[in-house]
Amino acid sequence: MPEPPRHNLPAEPNRFVGRERDLDELRGLFRETRVVTLCGVGGIGKTRLALRVAAGLVSAYPDGVWLVELARLRHPELVDHQIGRVLGVREEAGRPVFGTVLDRLRDLHCLLLLDNCEHLIDRCAEVAAALIAACPRLSVLATSREPLRIAGELIWRVPPLDLPDEGTPGEGGPEAESVQLFLDRATAAGTRLGPGSLPDVVRLCRALDGLPLALELAAARTSLLSPGQIADRIDDRFSLLTTGGRTAPARQRTLLAAVEWSYDLLSAKEQVLLRRLSVFAGPFDLDLAEQVCAERPISEAEIVDLLGGLVDKSLVLCDESRRRYWLLETIKRYAVECLHKAGEREVLRERHLHVVCELQERHFTTEMVQPGVPWARRLEALTMSKGLVDDQRMALDWSVESGNVPLGLRLCAASSGLLPLCGNLTEIVTWIERLLSLDLTQVPGEQIAQARGYLAYGLEARDELSRSLALAEESLAGLTAGNPFARCVIHSLIVVVLLRMGRPEEAVHHAEEGLALALRSGDAWNQAAGLAGLSAVALTRGRLREAQRHGEEALARAREHGHRWIMARTATQLGSVAEFRGDLVTAKAHYEMVVPWLRELGSDLDLSRALARVGRVTAMLHEFAAAREWLAASLALGRETGQRHGVALCLVGLSVLAEREGDLEGAVLAAGAAVRLRESIGQQSPTLRIEELLGRARTKLGDGRTTSLWSRGRAMSPDDAARHVLEGERVAQRAPVAAKPVRHSLLTAREQEVAGLLTRGLSNRAIATELVISPATVARHIANIMEKLGYTSRAQIAVWAAEQPTVAR
Repeated sequence: MPEPPRHNLPAEPNRFVGRERDLDELRGLFRETRVVTLCGVGGIGKTRLALRVAAGLVSAYPDGVWLVELARLRHPELVDHQIGRVLGVREEAGRPVFGTVLDRLRDLHCLLLLDNCEHLIDRCAEVAAALIAACPRLSVLATSREPLRIAGELIWRVPPLDLPDEGTPGEGGPEAESVQLFLDRATAAGTRLGPGSLPDVVRLCRALDGLPLALELAAARTSLLSPGQIADRIDDRFSLLTTGGRTAPARQRTLLAAVEWSYDLLSAKEQVLLRRLSVFAGPFDLDLAEQVCAERPISEAEIVDLLGGLVDKSLVLCDESRRRYWLLETIKRYAVECLHKAGEREVLRERHLHVVCELQERHFTTEMVQPGVPWARRLEALTMSKGLVDDQRMALDWSVESGNVPLGLRLCAASSGLLPLCGNLTEIVTWIERLLSLDLTQVPGEQIAQARGYLAYGLEARDELSRSLALAEESLAGLTAGNPFARCVIHSLIVVVLLRMGRPEEAVHHAEEGLALALRSGDAWNQAAGLAGLSAVALTRGRLREAQRHGEEALARAREHGHRWIMARTATQLGSVAEFRGDLVTAKAHYEMVVPWLRELGSDLDLSRALARVGRVTAMLHEFAAAREWLAASLALGRETGQRHGVALCLVGLSVLAEREGDLEGAVLAAGAAVRLRESIGQQSPTLRIEELLGRARTKLGDGRTTSLWSRGRAMSPDDAARHVLEGERVAQRAPVAAKPVRHSLLTAREQEVAGLLTRGLSNRAIATELVISPATVARHIANIMEKLGYTSRAQIAVWAAEQPTVAR
């Protein structure tokens, strides 16, 4: 397999000029310090220098060099999420994402490059300090207009490029870094300057104080003006700046002059387009620019030529294909001010909100709702929706600021990029809660109901089940028959929540209602979801044939729709049915089927768990080498995404693998580590499977040895416990053992009575009447039985009890 990339640094857009001494010094600093902040004014080259430094340090950091771009973020809380996104870490329910990031980085020897910290300086400082304190082999390289001001920080002021010595320009002028940069960029612009231009180039470099951005802007104009003409114009501009920003550093005034001068040289329509382009959060394409920026005095047909002119003048950057465009941050900030001064800010932000909302609704319809769409088109729509997430956040910001709640709520409901499908457990909840806290008098009740439904969707993913159920029921009550897709989604959500709460009798109604509605509307996605819900309900009731039939129909409808996520969900349900009835070969086939679909989606959260399921079942089939590969892949992905639940699930699978291979000690160690990790998440443990493992270990190894191993496993890191199994003795040295059947002796006498009555299908109240106890006590006994047996439903207990000869029924 190819070695995974050890950095995410972008390719350099053009030749790096000068700063050799700076590069050597900065790289050397990391041998003696762990936090270096490059400080300087905008346009002095902090980012470019940092990227060059980082590229030269890749070999020094075995676990990688990772760029975290912060310029587009507007909220401090998104700093944590951005770092997590770069590292492949996803938010975990019930836990701040920064805790997951810390766990991911704790043992890694890597370098984080935090670029453009100044507008989020407080949070960046907190994050950097916490990372350095918790991760002993981590280093941080930051760029900012001001220092982080944290302990251990080394502040490195980025100097301008070297200027020619005073005196005769021809002596030493060409060797100066500023001159080299100007000549290189002028050549790139198509201008070849002869020796006669050197005095003017030197004069220009001195006038611009060696600031890289200013030099690049000036060099881009050499196709129209000579260096002497440019220098003359810049000198004139400086004299006009003395009345404004007197307290600003001279270099900052010079840079402003260079940018303002370059802006003034644009045509009137180029100026209009440049300031309007500042409304975008990050890279944009031509279509988006045309839809948002085409308004008097420029037409949509003029955008392409005007945009090309801005690219030629180095005020707008683009990729090689000229399909994605963006503004340098310094240019963008200047353009934002121009937009404000022109009185266009509110109009453009509102238009941007409308356009992004319409685009995301179109992508959502193509991806999820429209029938008969090939998967390639659905995937393209999902990809495009994800690509608009930064602009969606900016648009939502404006909807909150301007009080445009209707459009904001529409936008929240129209992007799978912000829904839990893509792993953002908190963000959709935060946006909807912010919008619903505003004045709702002008918002239609139908829209509020739908928003509450999507809020419930996010809360279920965060394990806030009671609140999710209440909001989902409110949503369903407010949604009209004219919105069948949303109603079906909420029905399916309620099924999931009720099953997780142990209330299958109530779930069946919603599963049937959602399916009936989806059938009437011809909605294949929700037909699949409804059938999967019915299968899950049947499984919890122990009706295996019914669960199988609904599961097969669900997968067929999912294939008809084509979306890989719903296909994966329904195939996993079929795998659960097969595993429940003991058909491990079929279960494995269904679990394996899911893996390529989730990989195509890039759904790492679901993929890690799918790999663990395959590995566990494969181990139970005594296919040990294959099981080891599956579980190792699950562990790696769980660690990378920071999902402790997935890692714990993998450790349980490794415990099964170790015992089946004859390594009882390794099985106890892995189980101990799994239990400790689950406890840290807030899950109750151990399960019956682990209790039985400990019983077998005590019989074979003795109480003392088992207790020692258990304590050692609980104290081990998940990585160490996993490594013990994955890299321990070879299979040939072990004697495979078969798992013993579940023992009912772990249950108390009262719990055995309750389990036996469940085989008769009695309700809690009926059991309470028969045993002369309260229904609440019955519920508590059932919860204890589920925990001890490792089950999640009453039906599983009933099936188990029916197979136990000594359980009274």
